[in-house]
Amino acid sequence: MDCGFTGKTVVVTGGANGIGLAVARALRGEGASVVIFDLASEKPSEAASTLDAKGIPVDVTDRNSLSRAFEQSGDPDAVVACAGIAMSSPFLETSAELWNRTLAVNLSGAFHTVQLAAERMKRRGGSIVIIASTNSYDGEAELSAYNASKAGLLGLVHTAANELGPYQIRINAVCPGLIRTRLNARQFSDPQVLSEYFRDVPLGRGGEPEEVAKTVLFLASDAASYVTGATLLVDGGQMASKFGVWNENTATFKSDRWIRNS
Repeated sequence: MDCGFTGKTVVVTGGANGIGLAVARALRGEGASVVIFDLASEKPSEAASTLDAKGIPVDVTDRNSLSRAFEQSGDPDAVVACAGIAMSSPFLETSAELWNRTLAVNLSGAFHTVQLAAERMKRRGGSIVIIASTNSYDGEAELSAYNASKAGLLGLVHTAANELGPYQIRINAVCPGLIRTRLNARQFSDPQVLSEYFRDVPLGRGGEPEEVAKTVLFLASDAASYVTGATLLVDGGQMASKFGVWNENTATFKSDRWIRNS
């Protein structure tokens, strides 16, 4: 399916690795002119060079840094806000510094990105996709700052959809479950952790960045021209499962997934 990105400029924040890089790669594959915004330490220009894209060092917590980057990228047709961090700490031990840093990147960074992008889009319309999380809905232990920041993103999406719709700017969110990225390398390296985690995932496995990217492409494209203010879960059915789906009586955990016994 032609997603209609040829000749269009798409900005991807946090695009130098993980889900962001998979999104940038998928967009280039559809003919988009991709601009990666990411911290200088993440080497966005180096990542972009592998895709024939453009990379600009940006700190999403610094509005001036973002504004300068948008001046360099030009008016975008679509923006994907992927920049995010996750630092674990028990609730009673979560420091103000950890809390403030997490919300600055994940929530305030997305706010600045959306507001600056929308200001450039309002003359001709456009599409914005925010990467939220299944943690937007649940209270996973030792991630209070991350959970709060991701929940806040859905409030941002709903409000922005309401106010930006008259400008023909669509904004939607994608909520991934456990995806194989650098952020989750520890979980994916421990079969015991995975077997327990995936008991509650109907598809019995984790996701790949490319699977999230395909959903992002749909929402960012004209194929979703009447979709705004929506949230799509990319979680293997995890949020639809109240009780454990998998157990040793009917299935076997092999490598990194549950497989139903024949």
